[in-house]
Amino acid sequence: MNLYTHAESNVRKTWLYLAGFLVLVIGIGWVFSYALGSPAILWIAVSVSVLMSWTSYWYSDKIILTISKAKPLEKRDNPELYRIVENLSITAGLPAPKIYVIQDSQPNAFATGRDAAHGVVAVTTGLLAKLERVELEGVLAHELSHIGNKDMLVSAVVVVLVGLIALLSDFFFRITFWGGMGGRDERRGGHAVFLVLALVSAIIAPLAAQLVRLAISRKRELLADATGALLTRYPEGLARALEKIAADPNPMRSANDATAHLYIASPFRGKEQTSWLHKLFMTHPPVRERVAALRGLKL
Repeated sequence: MNLYTHAESNVRKTWLYLAGFLVLVIGIGWVFSYALGSPAILWIAVSVSVLMSWTSYWYSDKIILTISKAKPLEKRDNPELYRIVENLSITAGLPAPKIYVIQDSQPNAFATGRDAAHGVVAVTTGLLAKLERVELEGVLAHELSHIGNKDMLVSAVVVVLVGLIALLSDFFFRITFWGGMGGRDERRGGHAVFLVLALVSAIIAPLAAQLVRLAISRKRELLADATGALLTRYPEGLARALEKIAADPNPMRSANDATAHLYIASPFRGKEQTSWLHKLFMTHPPVRERVAALRGLKL
């Protein structure tokens, strides 16, 4: 498999995940609406979810940078870093993103922003201090690839779907416990099995939605690895950077479950077990798998 087929494969798989997500939303929505006898609940849930997601789409970058304690970095403070980002941006055909720095000894980085014109790349002081130039180029190319691959748009779509499923489940439980289904159940005594199915769906649906979200996040990391290697024409640089980042024992002080999936590698330490259950809930593919995939690429 060469770089181009690798990237195309991940794009196809990601859209398959999104298609499955939509099917899940439609299926759960239908079950809840039928069980409650009120299609209006579905429309209310959709409207609230879209409104919340629209707000987070426009302001998510500011929220993320605040949570991460990232500060803007001026060109005069690190002209070499700016040159690397500007050169990679030209190669990628993207506007140069704003650069932020996080005062943290752990080497790590992430990209955010709703589109290429509002792109932001944040790096830790540990990353700047501990990586060689070719390794730093690999990391920055990876983050620019997230911007170029429109990962923020896909993330916004996923947020809408996850939020919708969570709201539907919450509404279903509230109305059920308020006794809103009693009359319906008396009129349709034969629908007890369907009611049980709806209750089980309300419990499982949010978990399934989160698992799909995590799967999409992992696929996006693999795609950004491949695209970043194309930008630098040197996959070994990113592979070495990932090994150094994973081997660094320093915990990130500003690590947060809400933003962990944005970083190039998990900011948490001591949680790198690779049991099947742990891998199921990981926000990133295992570093060993990513490094092996990079070293197996043919440019």
